[in-house]
Amino acid sequence: MRGMVSYDTMETIRNTNEWLGASARAMASYPAFAMIPHPMFKLLSAWGRVTERSFARMVIKPDWNIPPLVGEEGQDHLVYVEPVLTQPFGRLLQFRVARREPMARRVLLIAPMSGHYATLLRSTVKSLLPHCDVWVTDWRNARDIPVSEGKFDVEDYTKYVIDYIRHLGPDLHVMAVCQPAPLALAATAVLAETDPAAQPRTLTLIGGPIDPDAAATDVTDFGNRVTMGQLDAMFIQQVGFKYRGAGRMVYPGLAQLGSFISMNAESHTKAFVNQIFAEARGEASENDRHNKFYNEYLSVMDMTAEFYLSTVERIFQTGEIAKNEFTVDGRLADMTAIRDVAIMTIEGANDDISAPGQCVAALDLCSNVPPERKAQHLEPNAGHYGIFAGKSWRLNIRPLVLDFMDEHSADAEQPRRKRRPAGQVATDTGPGAPDDDRKLAV
Repeated sequence: MRGMVSYDTMETIRNTNEWLGASARAMASYPAFAMIPHPMFKLLSAWGRVTERSFARMVIKPDWNIPPLVGEEGQDHLVYVEPVLTQPFGRLLQFRVARREPMARRVLLIAPMSGHYATLLRSTVKSLLPHCDVWVTDWRNARDIPVSEGKFDVEDYTKYVIDYIRHLGPDLHVMAVCQPAPLALAATAVLAETDPAAQPRTLTLIGGPIDPDAAATDVTDFGNRVTMGQLDAMFIQQVGFKYRGAGRMVYPGLAQLGSFISMNAESHTKAFVNQIFAEARGEASENDRHNKFYNEYLSVMDMTAEFYLSTVERIFQTGEIAKNEFTVDGRLADMTAIRDVAIMTIEGANDDISAPGQCVAALDLCSNVPPERKAQHLEPNAGHYGIFAGKSWRLNIRPLVLDFMDEHSADAEQPRRKRRPAGQVATDTGPGAPDDDRKLAV
């Protein structure tokens, strides 16, 4: 029962605040109050609408809501989100574009499991769909997974990624955003040794903590400052009886949300105060900038306790990836085994979650990948969110990533592969507006 009372208490507080918001909205919206010319009632109603919506979003998984793509002849091509591989802790989703021939670029987006749903990458998916066939890893909320399904830690996550890459087959381009970057690198290393034919063509790592000690941030400082026992005692709770995962030990999404907001509390407070006044003036709308951002930001999911604790211990504290000591089922995921995969790293100059230097460390780890098959990009003025979903991604980074994929695709390498002597590694040549200040921690 350890932590179950705390878990249910947090859910009770959330429910109470949602009810208070709904009550304030309903009461202050009575027609009779319209005859009283006092702004208090409009402000109370506005506060109620913002509060009810905000606390309701915390337990709702967002929809993908991918709009149709416009074809060359002006026809709309509907986008269907379809699961192609389902496992207890996650699914592999395909974004199937109706009546469109398969694209040359096949991209697997590895979404983070760090408190938010895979829909965090919605804008990334939308920007890639006109140019690629896209799949994404859709991790399940741990509160909904029965205890009977067993554990899920960083090794299990890595094995899931291996399964997804194998399932999609060769000529695949893998992109890992933030938290999964080191595990995607480990999965590629395992495939390089155990199943070379299943390796992806390219691996793009975006803002990930490959070597957290390369550049300190608040995230890395916290990970190094606390002991595993303190983390267990402070953050790990037991899912309450309301959900299918009752009894599972988790790091609750609501607790994670509190940590996210505290990292940038002043700007979040200002945003909500401004939204209340906008609602009172009648200037807010269902899909305004505030609601579009916070619909995603406030939707949080629980992660299994073993995944959170093993991530902190093995990635941040002992630095197993950075030291090339990470093992999966007792077998070393040796980064030096990677030879044929082209690797690109993306970093943001203003990233205060995975600071510059943390992600590019992957290139040194993969010492047997030829220099021609490595690329790196540091985006000026870009924060963490911007390098995969903001202006910097759309205008500057995405074109570089697509070019990198093309230059290391099967078609680009085929003539060179025909000419190379047996056993020789193929080579190729690689390419050598501030974003929203509110941050999504991934």
